[in-house]
Amino acid sequence: MREHSYWVYIVASGRCGWLYVGMTNDLIRRIGEHRHGQIDGYSREHGTDRLVWYEPHSYVDQAILREKRIKRWRRPWKFALIEATNPDWADLYPALAFVPEVDAGSR
Repeated sequence: MREHSYWVYIVASGRCGWLYVGMTNDLIRRIGEHRHGQIDGYSREHGTDRLVWYEPHSYVDQAILREKRIKRWRRPWKFALIEATNPDWADLYPALAFVPEVDAGSR
């Protein structure tokens, strides 16, 4: 079985907030860049730093095509895509990157 090398993803500013659709070959690195404000332009200006949806692709041309299609979708369609697998709009990055949540009471 081939390892997935490309990812189409959606980051959001919050539930039903600003959305950014992107494509990358390194999802963890790319979302880290969103989270630290290292992506110039729309993403930084609108605070889209919460990974709410992603999809693996084996081939770059498939990933680019999917990204372009989703970017043309209306917001309600994007919301439905997100909510099909992530109804609470939870940030998926911590589990993906194995970042432990810090309990404020344990500091």
